Amino acid sequence: MGCPALLKKASLVGAFFIFGVYFEAALAYCPAPGTLPSVKVQRVVDGDTLRLVDGRSVRLIGLNSPEMGRQGRSAEPFAEAARKRLQALVAASDERVMLQYGKQAKDHYGRTLAHAYDSRGRNLEAQLLAEGLGYLVAVAPNLALVQCQQAAERKARQAHVGLWQRSPVQAPKQLSRGGFALIQGRVQRVERNGGGLWLEMGDSLVLHIAPRALANFDLRAVQGLNGRKVEARGWVIDRSKRGGLRAGQARWMLPLTDKAMLEVLP
Repeated sequence: MGCPALLKKASLVGAFFIFGVYFEAALAYCPAPGTLPSVKVQRVVDGDTLRLVDGRSVRLIGLNSPEMGRQGRSAEPFAEAARKRLQALVAASDERVMLQYGKQAKDHYGRTLAHAYDSRGRNLEAQLLAEGLGYLVAVAPNLALVQCQQAAERKARQAHVGLWQRSPVQAPKQLSRGGFALIQGRVQRVERNGGGLWLEMGDSLVLHIAPRALANFDLRAVQGLNGRKVEARGWVIDRSKRGGLRAGQARWMLPLTDKAMLEVLP
């Protein structure tokens, strides 16, 4: 066997060793709750979506992987790596996963919402989060594993692996398109009205907590964030495309769905 082949083999062994370390660490975060229904996977669509042989699409709860290239857009960094890693985890489980369904059973696309475990009871979302192949997201009422998923993501972030190798965090003024984003900035003003709670992050971005989501936050703490630096995550909306953007309003709006999506920084 030549030297290049040996190097390639050594590289693969090292990669699997690293994945193994993170996998075992992930086990401590989100263990299986007990006996769960097992289903056959037809294919892995992307890093957070499975297609089952019974025709259902399953969106993994609490995990948002980088977007695959579609509709003229190129794939985001680590999108293909996340898909292949989830594919490998499913294959290692004999193409079957156990599902823990969410309190909200389906999303607005009709996809089944569930946590997925392999045949040994190991949680797949925690694995991908611990390897830096996705972001934690929290949307009520499907919040059962938020704390353990936060711990898994924190491990990857501290180790600078996967998408954390280079910080994906943006300042509000850097926003140029809608979609999932991590934002850091200082709260300039907090306002509460009939439309919920609004945290103005300068001229370009406002964070919004809708009335139906207020119960998921410590409102006194949020209303005291004026002047504080925060990190927010979620799906940014370009309000200029909706029409009716008034003078002085921020173009970008980031709806916050749970307190796990907003962190106060030192």
